[in-house]
Amino acid sequence: MTPEAMPYWDGLREGKLMLPQCNDCGKAHFFPRIICPHCHSRNVGWIQASGKGKLYSFEIAYRSLNPNFKIEPPYILAMVELEEGPRIMSNLINIEPDPAVIKCDMPVEVVFEKQTDEVTISLFQPAS
Repeated sequence: MTPEAMPYWDGLREGKLMLPQCNDCGKAHFFPRIICPHCHSRNVGWIQASGKGKLYSFEIAYRSLNPNFKIEPPYILAMVELEEGPRIMSNLINIEPDPAVIKCDMPVEVVFEKQTDEVTISLFQPAS
């Protein structure tokens, strides 16, 4: 965890999805960094995201390459486009890992999963 990403990780522990947002051009971005990727300003702050978005793309993984990964295959790798604009990689849960069921542009919402006392991750599920 880098210092510039700490507000993101602190937010996840508190059940909030935090995004960096440029105070000059007003655009949110992800991954956390100290320079806005849109206008190159260093005037970057943080906003709490709605946690809502749409499924931009996905892939179903049928085997895990990392034995420490907690999700058992098959699992869904997801690229989510947040309402605020940025796209974020995550996993899609609480849905059958079946391409006939999962649809791009379907509405999704964030859920939080505590991994350790220090680390909570964001996952996404179909919006209720």
